[in-house]
Amino acid sequence: MVFDVDSTLIEDEAIELLADRAGRREEVAEITERAMRGELDFSQSLIERVATLKGLPESVLAEVSQLLRPTQGAKELVAAIHARGGKAAAVSGGFIQLLGPVKQSIGFDFERANTLEVSNGILTGRVLGTIVDREVKAESLMQWAGELSVPIARTIAVGDGANDLGMMGVAGLSVAFCAKPVVRENAKIALNERDLARLIPLLP
Repeated sequence: MVFDVDSTLIEDEAIELLADRAGRREEVAEITERAMRGELDFSQSLIERVATLKGLPESVLAEVSQLLRPTQGAKELVAAIHARGGKAAAVSGGFIQLLGPVKQSIGFDFERANTLEVSNGILTGRVLGTIVDREVKAESLMQWAGELSVPIARTIAVGDGANDLGMMGVAGLSVAFCAKPVVRENAKIALNERDLARLIPLLP
């Protein structure tokens, strides 16, 4: 089962919490919203949002990572996946530097996310390497399924924004979680209550 992170596994949009530290939250939130609705190219929107973080001290990453709140039912759902012999993965258009406490709290097995560039203890406002976009999310699901010898038909993708449509399109079952209209329209199941434990009955 592969999950989006921001507003899915966690209640927050982490980049907005970071932008808060730079005094740019409102500007970044507006770009995030447009990208999630599918109105903006995700990669370009991420580049624009990350640019607002330039000059922040690296220490804000640890501070913000402690503020991220697991979504209700996330721990229970991942525990249920493990009890059935399955694996849970998080794939995020957010940032790998923030996922440590979230992984420890929720207990997922794999993760992929963007890496914020840091130079001399300061955020440069750039992302390192390949941006985790719609295509990378789909590739990640297929890669993990292949490594685990799990048939694609037995995979589930859960997300809320347009960036999740790629992995939702290849998964055996797609779940729109309190999602944008474009995502609800393309998912096989829509859950509009913020409790991930409601998905436990879907597990094979």
